[in-house]
Amino acid sequence: MPRAARMVAPNMVYHVISRGNDRQWVFNDREDFERYIEICKRYKDRYGFRLYHWVLMSNHVHLVMETKEEGPLCKIMQGINLSYALWFSRKNRKVGHLWQDRFKSALIEKESYLLECGRYVERNPLRAGLVEDPKNYPWTSYRVYAYGEHDGITDKHDVYESFGKKPFQRERAYRDYVLSRRDREEQELRVKMGRGVLGGGDFGELIEKQIIESQRPKRGRPRK
Repeated sequence: MPRAARMVAPNMVYHVISRGNDRQWVFNDREDFERYIEICKRYKDRYGFRLYHWVLMSNHVHLVMETKEEGPLCKIMQGINLSYALWFSRKNRKVGHLWQDRFKSALIEKESYLLECGRYVERNPLRAGLVEDPKNYPWTSYRVYAYGEHDGITDKHDVYESFGKKPFQRERAYRDYVLSRRDREEQELRVKMGRGVLGGGDFGELIEKQIIESQRPKRGRPRK
């Protein structure tokens, strides 16, 4: 099956990872984090993608986003990362590559894996030992779901509604979900991320068909 990360299609959900070159830090201070978020907002306005979950770590970034037809993933991520790299280089008088190669991505089956992927993303500060509770890490979407905060960049998704009918029920259930031990599920997620598709067999077959269809020549009169 072709690698799903190279597919450009409308209304697809992706888990995207961008890492610093040679594991170097891409965020040194608060101003850096805030500038990256500002750039993401600008590209959201331009391309209309939805950002469901995210976390900014010192040397890498996780974004869970849904694209539209007029905003293919490659253009969005190239724009965001290039804009930030230029700003970071000017600020620090730095030469050379900031990011490690191209970004990596995996397609997500929304109903089955979006919540699990969001949980994985927002637990990054816990796994890194930076905080004991994800609410204490400021550069993440966690508090939007867990405490009902508004950050101006995170878009809540419909799957989140399954946690309860009322906001306080959903927020409490989400906190319990993120803080729970799900070692087996996390390991399964890591394996699927490596394959480029977070979904079941039927979803993988559907993606393969869409890739083939997207690569098929368009019908119509040839250009003169």
